[in-house]
Amino acid sequence: MASKNILIVPGDGIGQEVTAVGKKVLDKIAARFNHTFHYDEALIGHVAIEATGNPLPEESLEKMKKSDAVLFGAVGHPKYDNDPSAKVRPEQGLLKMRKELGLYANLRPIKLFDELLEASSIKPEILKGADILFFRELTGDIYFGEKGRKNNGDTAYDIAEYSRYEVERIGRKAFEAARTRRKKLCSVDKANVIETSRLWREVIQKLAPEYPDVEVEHMFVDAAAMILIKDPRRFDVVVTANLFGDILTDEASQIAGSMGMLASASVGDGTGVYEPIHGSAHDITGKGVANPLASILSAALLLDISFGMKAESEAVISAVDKVLKAGFRTRDIADANTPADKILGTEAIGNEVLKFL
Repeated sequence: MASKNILIVPGDGIGQEVTAVGKKVLDKIAARFNHTFHYDEALIGHVAIEATGNPLPEESLEKMKKSDAVLFGAVGHPKYDNDPSAKVRPEQGLLKMRKELGLYANLRPIKLFDELLEASSIKPEILKGADILFFRELTGDIYFGEKGRKNNGDTAYDIAEYSRYEVERIGRKAFEAARTRRKKLCSVDKANVIETSRLWREVIQKLAPEYPDVEVEHMFVDAAAMILIKDPRRFDVVVTANLFGDILTDEASQIAGSMGMLASASVGDGTGVYEPIHGSAHDITGKGVANPLASILSAALLLDISFGMKAESEAVISAVDKVLKAGFRTRDIADANTPADKILGTEAIGNEVLKFL
């Protein structure tokens, strides 16, 4: 029996709806496995700007640092997307949270449920059996480098920067994960033209002899993007820089059929943050149709990675699998053959997961 403090940070849009379902699943696990989970909530993103003028208030940050894990929703709002000149933006809260909590590794498992093979636009025979774990570096690259305008605003620049230690620490995490899987690591870069990628490759090559049991492959990002669609089963663990990781993992979400199915973990050496990879989706906010399965699977990652509760994590994944096997779908993963009475809303499909738990 364990006692843990979990901070729920719903954020914006459908983040509010899906984290509510994720929390119910954590409650059910606590009851079934005799744990005690204490909860608190905090603001981030657009809702935090509206309430305090700050996308990540100091109070939220303090709560995050004191918690054992964070279950996070999403940030973003259309009003900022249409106003490139806005000085305060929801996404600043997300970047600051990653920086302040030292969340340097973003883990995105791309694992297919057989029942959803038809939901992807890629042929089932290419997909079946694909199981990839991405490690995306989170605190360096073009997102955090110096940026600005010159020549009267007609020229813009973003500087990509990496330090050796940043590549080394995520490289180690990826190598260690590969050891527990199929012992294959693919490092993705663009070392033929980009200097930060040359440093990246150099560091991964230097680490490789420490992990003689792991087979290492280096691949340019354009080739990786192509092979991800052509032969996804070729990959086991993939480690890459912030920008490349952002793009490749969204591409990989289509292997799973929907972004609504993919969980992620952002970890460092302190509190981990667990979130679905989808955004705030304001076009469906409040309609009760958002897919909460990615938030539920993020709760499963939280149990496994932050709390070391493997059996509890597997119970959640198994419950999701059973719900899909029983034919239940949210509309984003339904197809033309899904009976109307099997297409459920956010709360209803969450309740089916709870029943199987």
